[in-house]
Amino acid sequence: MNTRRFLAALLAAPLVVAVLGGTPAQAAPDAKLSISDVRLSKAAVSVSGLDTVKLDVTVKAGYDSDDPRDEDTTLYVYLQRTGGSGQIDDLASTKLTRTAGTLKNGTWTGPLNIVSSANGTWHVTSVGASPYGVDTGIDSTPYDGPVLAVTGTHAPTIGYTVTPQTVPVGKPYSIKWSVTDSSTGKPYGTRVSAWVGVDSPCAEGGGQSITTDAAGNYAKSYQASDANWLNCFVIETDPYPSAISDARVPRQSGVSAVPAKTSAKVGTNVAVNGSVTGPPARCGISLQRLYGASQWRTVNSATVRDSGRYTLTATPSYKGKIPYRVLLPACHRFVPASSKPFTITGV
Repeated sequence: MNTRRFLAALLAAPLVVAVLGGTPAQAAPDAKLSISDVRLSKAAVSVSGLDTVKLDVTVKAGYDSDDPRDEDTTLYVYLQRTGGSGQIDDLASTKLTRTAGTLKNGTWTGPLNIVSSANGTWHVTSVGASPYGVDTGIDSTPYDGPVLAVTGTHAPTIGYTVTPQTVPVGKPYSIKWSVTDSSTGKPYGTRVSAWVGVDSPCAEGGGQSITTDAAGNYAKSYQASDANWLNCFVIETDPYPSAISDARVPRQSGVSAVPAKTSAKVGTNVAVNGSVTGPPARCGISLQRLYGASQWRTVNSATVRDSGRYTLTATPSYKGKIPYRVLLPACHRFVPASSKPFTITGV
């Protein structure tokens, strides 16, 4: 397992973007690595709030190589959730170094950090050779290891508020991130270390290191272009994220609409051309006609082209001025938006 796949499992969500990396093609385990035993110093632990409990991990393994560069090979033990509920579904030990024996028949040891968000039952399922966090194209080696029971309470929850609530295309915005106790809904009363990122850092880790205030809050200003990507806030526990949030930034598009004619014979088709700013191509677009004093009803629909432009058709059905508008319905993170009303006179 590598960082991108590991983080992707944590944030696998309804986001269109492959959060914290996508799942690469299935690879084969390292044929040089063989595992004979994996042990954890405890079978059950309790952890609360922002605390971390360290377990000792011992791996007896062999790495079949005569290359001197492999002498410093390090290992990582991976666990998957088998019961309970929590914010994360995968755990990983820190870097395990060889402390006894030889490369081909040795013992690797190191810590496994357990956090409150790991509440549930875990099973050691595989061991991988270093380097952790680099996609080498090699999977970890499956191993049916011990089971760990974690009683996690008062786990951190990450919330956020976007300002303005809906961000117009081309405008900057800010996000206030908040870390609170999931059991009480209140801050922990201490500063929390985390990192924030936009786009690639959210996919690969290594964003901007930050510290919240004592109330668990951190405010950050973002450029207009940042709204096109994923914005994330991550609390990391070596070596894995223990709490994560991705901020969805509601967007406000601009919609223009110009009829080819401002008057036409009743029953004649009139092209209505325009463009939208922001949404990806293939979003739906609708021409609406005003019925009565306030009822807008769709009379024609189309799809936004790759260029951001569209063409709709209006057909005046009676003589006189007929009010129209173009509506972009909600699409991805974009809220509904409409053009200024215009009229076509039926003659």
